[in-house]
Amino acid sequence: MREELTPDQKPQELLQLIETILVYKLPLLNRREIETMFSLDELKQTQYFQDVREEARQEGIEQGIEQGIEQGIEQGRLNKALEAVPRLLALGLSVEQVASALELEVKQVRAMQKGT
Repeated sequence: MREELTPDQKPQELLQLIETILVYKLPLLNRREIETMFSLDELKQTQYFQDVREEARQEGIEQGIEQGIEQGIEQGRLNKALEAVPRLLALGLSVEQVASALELEVKQVRAMQKGT
């Protein structure tokens, strides 16, 4: 069985996977010997561990930026739609028509109607 790491996995899960692989590849060593060979402190000092940690950090930053951009775009769209509500109501459209046209919930349109 082949396991692949996803970007979401934490370093501890990576250590467990490495330990599992070592157990299968080095069956004559007991758990204590394997843990001694690859203690957490030693593993943290390896370039591989540092690279994996940096990649995970970068991916987290990129995901955060993407989510922030998406949320900003959605908030901007919502603000524009809400700004249009009073004008459309003034033109005589019903609350339901305005909600449908602007892809808003009826309660959002009613709240804007009460606020004006």
